[in-house]
Amino acid sequence: MSEIANLAPEPRYLFRQPRALQWFEHGRLVKRCEGERQASRFELFLDLLYVAILANFADSLAEDISGVQLVKYLLILSPSWHVWSDLRELMNSFYNDDLLQRLLILFIMAVLLVYGNNAPLVNEDLGALRATVGAYMVARCTANTAHLVYSFASYHHRAQQRLWFGMASLCLLLYTPLYLEDISMRAKIAVAVVAIVAEESTWMFCYSPLAKRMLRARYTTAVDVPHEIDRFAAFYIIALGEFLYWSIVGSPAAIGFNAGLLRAVWTLVIAFCFNWMYVHNDGALSGSHPIRHSVTTSFVWVTLHLPLIASLLAGGHVAAKSAAEKIDFGDPQRWLLCGSLGVALFCLYIISILHHSHDKSGVLILGKNLRVIMRPIVAIVIICLPLAHQLDFTSILSLIMALVVVCLIWENVTSLRKDCHIWEKWVDTQYPDETETDPEAGQMHDDGVQVDVDATQSDGGDERKE
Repeated sequence: MSEIANLAPEPRYLFRQPRALQWFEHGRLVKRCEGERQASRFELFLDLLYVAILANFADSLAEDISGVQLVKYLLILSPSWHVWSDLRELMNSFYNDDLLQRLLILFIMAVLLVYGNNAPLVNEDLGALRATVGAYMVARCTANTAHLVYSFASYHHRAQQRLWFGMASLCLLLYTPLYLEDISMRAKIAVAVVAIVAEESTWMFCYSPLAKRMLRARYTTAVDVPHEIDRFAAFYIIALGEFLYWSIVGSPAAIGFNAGLLRAVWTLVIAFCFNWMYVHNDGALSGSHPIRHSVTTSFVWVTLHLPLIASLLAGGHVAAKSAAEKIDFGDPQRWLLCGSLGVALFCLYIISILHHSHDKSGVLILGKNLRVIMRPIVAIVIICLPLAHQLDFTSILSLIMALVVVCLIWENVTSLRKDCHIWEKWVDTQYPDETETDPEAGQMHDDGVQVDVDATQSDGGDERKE
C-alpha cells in the first residue's frame, strides 16, 4: 500500500480553534506553516459585494458633481474601506475557514447591504443617515468582537488585539452625534471627518512598534505578506472594474462603429495601463516590497490605497459613462475625470517610490527615479487638460489614453537591462525524431529538457508495480 493510504485522516470540526498563522517572538518572525497563502473563496465572494457597493457610490457622485457630493463620496467610501480592512486583517492572521468565520463574513455582508443602499442618501434623509451609521457600527463591532474572542483562543496577538478592541470601540462612539436630528449637516460632516481620522490613527498606533514597546509583549502581530499583497491587488482590480462595467451594461456603444465605441475602447486601454503600472511598480529586477522594507513604508503603502481606490472609482465611472454615443459632458465631468486620474497617477508614483530596489547601478537602462518620473509629469498634464476648453470630451479622453500609454512605454523600456535583446530566437520548434529520444531516465534532449521516465508513469502503472 502507498504511504498516503496509511496516513490517518485529519480531524474535521465545524468550529475550529482560531490560531495565529504568524507572529513575532522577541522580534523573530515565526510562521505556523510555510508557503504562500492566497485569498480564500469567501474573501473573493465578499469582494463581489464591494463591486456593487463601490459602483453605487461612484454613480451617486457622477449624477451630481459638486463639492458637497465629493465630500459625501469620500465620507461614505472610507468607512466601507475600514470594514473591508477589518476582515482582511482578521483573515490574514487567523484564517481557518470554519463555520464561524464563514458566518461572520455572511453577517457582515448582510450589514453592508444596508450600508451600501443607504449611504448615498445620507444628506437627503435622516433615516438613511441613521441606517448607514448603524450598519457601519454593527459591522465594525462584529469584527472587533471577533478579535476579542480570538485573543482568548490564541496568545500570540493577544496584547495588541485587546488594545485594538478597546481603542477601536471608543472611536466608534465618535459617530454617536450623527444620529441626532438637531445637529446641522456641517457639524455632522466635521464629526465624520474626525471619527474617520481617529480610526485610521488608532489602527496605525495599535499595530506600530511604539504600541509593541509600550505593551512589552513577548508575542506581537505579524503579517502574511503574500496574502496582504494579494488582497490589496484584488481590491485594486475591483476599482478598475468601474472603467469597464458601464461600458458594457445597457449596450451604450451599440450599434456598429461609433464615437461611443471609440471612447469605450480608450477607457479599456486606460484601465489596462493602470493595471499594468500597479503590477510593474518601479520596474526593478530585484527589490523589497514596502510591507517588507519598513514599518513606515508599510503604513504609507496601505494608507495610499484609499485615495488611489477613490480616485480610480470616480474617474473610471465618468470614463465608462462616456461610452454612450449621445453624451454631453460639461466642465464638472471633465474636472472629475482628469482630476481623479491625475491623483491616481500621483498615488501610483508614490507607491513605486516606496518599493526598495536592490539592483546595482548601471544594470538597467535608467535608474529608478528616472524610470517612474513620467507618472507625476503625466498626472500634472492630465489634471490641466480641462483648461483646454476647445477640446471636446472625446479628444480629452483620447489625450489621456495617449499620455498614459506613453508613460507605460517609457517605464517598460527604461526598466530593461542594458544588455537586453528585442527578440528571442525561436529554436526547437520541430517535433524530435523518435530515434533521437533516449528511453533511459535522466537523459537530456538537445533542448536541455531532462526526461524522467519514472515520473511519466501512469497511476495504473504504479498500481501494477505493487
